[in-house]
Amino acid sequence: MIEALKRTLKPMRDGLVSIGQLPQLKAIGSVINRLAEAGTAGYPPEVKRRLMILNLIAYLIVVSTFVYAIQHAFLDYEKYKPIIWINLALVGAALAVPFAHRFNEIAGALVIVVAEWIALLAFSMYLGHDSGVHLQYFVGAAAPFVVFGLKRLWLVVPVIVSGLALHLMAWFWFPPSAVRIQAEREVIDSIYVQAAITTVGLIAASVYYAFRLAANANAATDNLLRNILPDAIVERLKAKPEEPIADQFGEASILFADISGFVALARRLGAAETVTLLNEIVTAFDALAKRHGVEKIKTIGDAYMVASGIPEPTADHLQRLARMGLEMQDKVQAIAASRDYPIAMRMGLASGPVMAGVIGKQKFTYDVWGDAVNLAARLENLSQPGRILVCSRCKDILQCDFDFESRGQVDIKGVGLQETWFLSALRPDRTRESAAAE
Repeated sequence: MIEALKRTLKPMRDGLVSIGQLPQLKAIGSVINRLAEAGTAGYPPEVKRRLMILNLIAYLIVVSTFVYAIQHAFLDYEKYKPIIWINLALVGAALAVPFAHRFNEIAGALVIVVAEWIALLAFSMYLGHDSGVHLQYFVGAAAPFVVFGLKRLWLVVPVIVSGLALHLMAWFWFPPSAVRIQAEREVIDSIYVQAAITTVGLIAASVYYAFRLAANANAATDNLLRNILPDAIVERLKAKPEEPIADQFGEASILFADISGFVALARRLGAAETVTLLNEIVTAFDALAKRHGVEKIKTIGDAYMVASGIPEPTADHLQRLARMGLEMQDKVQAIAASRDYPIAMRMGLASGPVMAGVIGKQKFTYDVWGDAVNLAARLENLSQPGRILVCSRCKDILQCDFDFESRGQVDIKGVGLQETWFLSALRPDRTRESAAAE
């Protein structure tokens, strides 16, 4: 059913996409964009976005108000002459908005507010409160927050209060008996409908824009958090932001990787090329971490630390890191060959109990500690360029799936003499199974 619906909708979607690619529509979009950006050059992105919206509102005022003026001119110019000229004055004020941005970021908004407040009172004076034009003062309860921003409550509050005061003045000062233009009932009804639609539309647009900004800010914050912390930790922080994040894991695996001879290479390459190289390597490693379902912990200079089995425990945590470590070596070799750089990575892999948690309130990190972390770091220091050094425990767990070479006994700080092994390759039969699974 769903596939049939997709096939049915596909021609419509393709048709809309092709229409959107028409040169005429692209040209119109380009013109609208240039008009929206008028007077906004030099402002920060957030301010520029707000001023562009204000420009578009001003252009809508120009079009709608000019149409009203034409309608009244054809209806009865002599009778509605004051209304026509007030509308034309509003057109001029709205056209001045982009130029007002050149003075400061609130000048254009003030032009619109002052012009609209005066014009609405004048319309009410000529047509009476039955025309409903004073309803548009209610826009002042929502739009100022969008136009001026929350940082300018000293300006937002007076606009709201003045709008309410002028609305009440228009209602009490200009009943039908006090109007200056005796307009036909059809005309009054038409103006009321237009005023109601305009009021509801602008309030709805203001609320939508405010909620959209909030939603975008929340999404940006959420994306940033998920780039720093594991998804499961982000959800816990959002649910209980004041509660410390601290977990104990009976079994997890840690891999440390470090570029051999990096300091000398960086000195030769310079800052720009060094950053480019590191970015390429780390980006490749991040993609591998995602594919293998492990957690990148951090990078420190040219060192890369990754964990498996945290924050979500997994039975095959060590196997995942072993496969990833071998692919990391392949990636480094490929990058070294493509750039003709003499780079290779030493790696250390260990498994055992660890602790993990979120540290700090500013520039916080998700970090891990424990015997397995210390052992992996020391194995990395004792490893060789292009090799992955593991302890006997890891070798015993992985030997059914991987091939090893003996490194012999090494003196590990805090542990003493211990038999170690180089993880050399995934066994051929396991390689085929892994490829089939992917």
